[in-house]
Amino acid sequence: MTISSTSGLIPSGSVTSSSIDVASIVGQLMQVESQPMTQLQNEQSGFKSTITALNTVQGAVSSFQTAVQGLTSLGQYQSYTTSSSNSAVSATASTSAIPGSYSVSVSQLAQAQSLVAAGQTSETAPIGTGATTTLNFTLGTISGGTLSSGVYSGATFTPNGGGTKSVTINSSNDSLSGIASAINAAGIGVTATVVNNGSSTPYQLVLTGPSGVSNSMQISVSGDATLSSLLSYNPAGTQDLTQVSAAQNAQLTVNGIALSQASNTVSNAVQGLTFNLTGTTASPATVSVAQNTGAVTTAVNNLVSAYNALNTAIQGVASYNSSTNTAGPLFGDPMVNNIQNQIRSILNTPISGTTSVYSTLAEIGVTFQQDGSMAVNSSQLNTALATSPSDIASLFSTVGKATDSLVQYANSSTSTQPGTYAVNVSQVATQGQLTGSVAPTLTITAGSNDTVNLNVDGNSVAVTLPAGTYSSASALATQLESSINGNSTLSAAGVSVGVTVNASGYLNLTSNIYGSASSVAVTGGDGSSGLLGSAPVRTNGLDVAGSINGAAATGSGQLLTSTAGNSSGLSLTIAGGNTGSRGTVSFSQGYAVSLNNLATSLLDPISGPIAAEVSGLNSSISNIGSQITNWQSRLASIQQSLTTQYTALNVMLGTMSQTSSYLSTQLAQLR
Repeated sequence: MTISSTSGLIPSGSVTSSSIDVASIVGQLMQVESQPMTQLQNEQSGFKSTITALNTVQGAVSSFQTAVQGLTSLGQYQSYTTSSSNSAVSATASTSAIPGSYSVSVSQLAQAQSLVAAGQTSETAPIGTGATTTLNFTLGTISGGTLSSGVYSGATFTPNGGGTKSVTINSSNDSLSGIASAINAAGIGVTATVVNNGSSTPYQLVLTGPSGVSNSMQISVSGDATLSSLLSYNPAGTQDLTQVSAAQNAQLTVNGIALSQASNTVSNAVQGLTFNLTGTTASPATVSVAQNTGAVTTAVNNLVSAYNALNTAIQGVASYNSSTNTAGPLFGDPMVNNIQNQIRSILNTPISGTTSVYSTLAEIGVTFQQDGSMAVNSSQLNTALATSPSDIASLFSTVGKATDSLVQYANSSTSTQPGTYAVNVSQVATQGQLTGSVAPTLTITAGSNDTVNLNVDGNSVAVTLPAGTYSSASALATQLESSINGNSTLSAAGVSVGVTVNASGYLNLTSNIYGSASSVAVTGGDGSSGLLGSAPVRTNGLDVAGSINGAAATGSGQLLTSTAGNSSGLSLTIAGGNTGSRGTVSFSQGYAVSLNNLATSLLDPISGPIAAEVSGLNSSISNIGSQITNWQSRLASIQQSLTTQYTALNVMLGTMSQTSSYLSTQLAQLR
């Protein structure tokens, strides 16, 4: 047996005269054995790189969605700028404004009534006995009579229907400063201040109401006699305060039409336009309203920037670099390619259902470039803005346009498909009413016939009318409306009524809401029969009824909602009008809305394609991990076996080397 016989199995340089390098031999053999596991590890690493790239795509889609969500609001495409030729008149415009010029003349500004109390020697000293006292404030109109030195004679006072508001004064706040603080804290629309006039009794309480001729004050005081003699004020009776400023309306003309307004902020003169008056005008001011094209330009460029950012992010992980011959981790990935194709398909598809003159981005100068990016032709966009700026909104946002002015788009759902739908109304929504059966008694006596219990839209209240003889049924109706609407239960619920006198002279109470939830009922009270008779007629409100797109729709108040077909989820407000055909409503969804919906589906953590692919890759990584674990166990066993074998061989070779040395020595001695 010769040692050289192992040279074909043992790597060169591993054998010495007495031993072999077992670790080196086993290590080199294990490199061969572990090649399948190395391939698995490389495959696992590749999957992890793909997941990292998918996370990049997911983040880019999320950023893209955030950008397009900011473009879905209809208001930003319908904003307007205003200018005025006179600083005494300025204006702000809402989305419903109509571009144009308006001539505004102001002859008088609105003003609030101010009342001043008799002077006191101290603003912090108690006034009166400290007994609990109630200040009752009623706002209304002073008419007739004469005014001399701040005091009315022969005038009448008519409440404005806003109700009576109360403030409680007691020993904790019965000084001038305490009374002022209590009134201001009550939030009743009246402000109070204490002024120092420098006299021997310098401290005076000044009360100021809201502006407008119908907001003069009437103040009744119950409780402490001293406070009553200081603060009672009835323009038609006792006046313990002096008027230093009379309530008045703003007087103006808009395009030659005379207007009288309670405030210097006039919001109901022109649709969508609010005038702010700061002075009178010697000559008419010209107020101009124009489309805010800058906002539209910004929105268009933001969409293009958002798409280009997404395109760049995807190209970074899914493209092939021919100069370096390297491919991104998602190169050729069908899911990523499909994302790009879906987005481009949306942006290349004309908007359907729109009544706008524009239905594609290309028509306003937004086009794809050869490198896959988008660009804006500013000249073409400016031309579109100059031609029909309001129509650009339909390219981005959800738009509903009805041919009937009393039919308005209210809302839609994800099920609503673009299109033009016929609207038919079989029942117009109505308000709940209660109509008296006799003319009301005009004399109200406290504790005798001054209360009426009502249930308004499901809210039960007890109302007490101020005692007195009212000049007419209309005056009584005004006071009843004021007392009902001043009830805290109703005001907290956002509920109110209107009280009028019908042609028969009977009182008519009408809820302010529409639909089946609208009702007014009398439930008792010692004054109910005197006000409404023994058999008042109650008529509950009705919901709107009809069809949209030929299918029956659901009515709630004035809201008519489609529940079937392509129009499903489309809600319209039917604000009165006749029954029968009410024209059509055209519904469209712009690119920003469609892209936002697509992004939502792409990013869905359960069913979204990105999440599904990541889940599949994670499953593969887990399976490969199990295979790697099995290989590691197998390789450990192989390494142990090889180490045992070559260690034994090493021992055998050592023994043979010793034997060879012994024999060589013996042979030398024989010679």
